[in-house]
Amino acid sequence: MADVQAVVFDIGNVLIEWQPERFYDSVIGEERRKAMFAAIDLHGINDLVDRGHNFRDTIYAAADANPKWRDEVLMWHDRWIEMAAPAIDHSVRLLRALRAGGMPVFALTNFGIQTFEVAEPVYPFLGEFDRRYISGHMQVVKPDAQIYEMVEADCGVDPAGLLFTDDRIDNIRTAADRGWQTHLFEGAQGWADRLVAAGVLTPETAK
Repeated sequence: MADVQAVVFDIGNVLIEWQPERFYDSVIGEERRKAMFAAIDLHGINDLVDRGHNFRDTIYAAADANPKWRDEVLMWHDRWIEMAAPAIDHSVRLLRALRAGGMPVFALTNFGIQTFEVAEPVYPFLGEFDRRYISGHMQVVKPDAQIYEMVEADCGVDPAGLLFTDDRIDNIRTAADRGWQTHLFEGAQGWADRLVAAGVLTPETAK
């Protein structure tokens, strides 16, 4: 295994839980939520935001286009921070332990411009990365190979020196195809164990 020169974190479901379905289940009930998600591709609409489209304009347009579900769709904008919650505390500790040990830590995330602005004051650790690669600003999303190319060109680290974690296998596969070291995030403890195995944290600092 090549030496790790920088560690790259996804954010959604790695550092912050992102479960819109869970939010809607708690507000409108599972049955109604399932009907709404079957009628409207809310994740696809959110993908536009992650590509750099204006958050409010995109969600409000979707609400206007679906009057039956208008109030519920507007929650995606008006109550978004409740969907992006809570922080995954162990992952945050790992981020901070890596930086305390002198390891460069980057973010590579599908995240909108305005949604990131909403999240950053709520989650101060979002300001603690050495470099942040946010899809809304880059106008390309994972798993498109272009976003990985842009990271490589900007950070100057050889792909083999990057250790990347993400909760989506398609995002991991693209990184692996480019020669990155990868870890499919299925929980903070597994990620901690991988960081220890890679020699970038000790069992003590990975708690």
